[in-house]
Amino acid sequence: MTREALTEIKDYLKNYDGEPINIMEVCGSHTAAIAKSGIKSLLSEKINLVSGPGCPVCVTPSAYIDRLIELSLKPDTCVCTFGDLLRVPGSTESLNIAKGKGARVEMVYSPMDIVDMAKADAATTFVFAAVGFETTTPVYALLIDTIVSEKIDNIRLLTALKTMPAVIEHLLENKAPIDAFIAPGHVSVVTGSRIFEPVSEKYDIPFAVSGFEGEQILEAIYGLVKTRGKGKVLNFYPEVVSEEGNTVAKELVDKYFEVTSAGWRGMGIIDGSGLKIRDEFSNLDAGSDGLTEDIKKNKACRCDHVLMGKLTPKDCPLYGKGCTPLNPQGACMVSEEGCCHTWISNYR
Repeated sequence: MTREALTEIKDYLKNYDGEPINIMEVCGSHTAAIAKSGIKSLLSEKINLVSGPGCPVCVTPSAYIDRLIELSLKPDTCVCTFGDLLRVPGSTESLNIAKGKGARVEMVYSPMDIVDMAKADAATTFVFAAVGFETTTPVYALLIDTIVSEKIDNIRLLTALKTMPAVIEHLLENKAPIDAFIAPGHVSVVTGSRIFEPVSEKYDIPFAVSGFEGEQILEAIYGLVKTRGKGKVLNFYPEVVSEEGNTVAKELVDKYFEVTSAGWRGMGIIDGSGLKIRDEFSNLDAGSDGLTEDIKKNKACRCDHVLMGKLTPKDCPLYGKGCTPLNPQGACMVSEEGCCHTWISNYR
């Protein structure tokens, strides 16, 4: 983008005086990038950015966390997970608290780390907490492919895998006050931009695929404001996102996973919004079925309304009081990609 074009975009967005517009950035990485880039200060008061359910840790039901804790307390079993899942509240406690009581829990940086761990300790069953969207699912498929090809019999996956288009349609069906979407850039690399077209056309609502630099996000917002009310998918990230996406990754995912209904923290069960391990590989599943119940650790938490764009983090009565990054009451405050965590770190 030329300097002249960027100046024109900034002037337009700062001085926009048309009909108010609510734009949801679905991805937690976009929420963080918007905060760090100071994007909101560059926009007219009539352009409102709303955070959505794009943080996988934030939308994982408490029943899933409870199951991980149960597994971690079993003899000769070790639960492996990314660091941001350790502090997510279950119905009563988190994995971190359980670990302090003797549960066997290990933080890893890649799902593939578990392969060497399993080979080095054949007497232990290693369970990977497979949480994520389309971005990380191909890595879990690669893990299963490795398990199968190398005949490793002491690795299991507990899955809580979500997909984007179905939850976006769920928001629109439930009257979320959204006029346009900044589509998730990382997800779109895998899925391709075309995956958003059916929802966009059905609701006459524009989507803009964006990168994560401030200039890229401003360009996406500009495109959305200009195309409000039109069912179009705009790709402002063409250097890494195509219409078709990563066909090799999608084929590997299809080999090991199939579409299913999924439970979302605060939003209940959404049809066709998840992936589960195919029946022919069910021996690798650590008991993922039915983990949809979501019990709030603190009933005053408004994480569910925040995730649906109906409230801002500051509208929650616990925000910055009983709920902080050091003492999270809801999943939105746990992960660095959670909108409450981002707000309290940048918008005090």
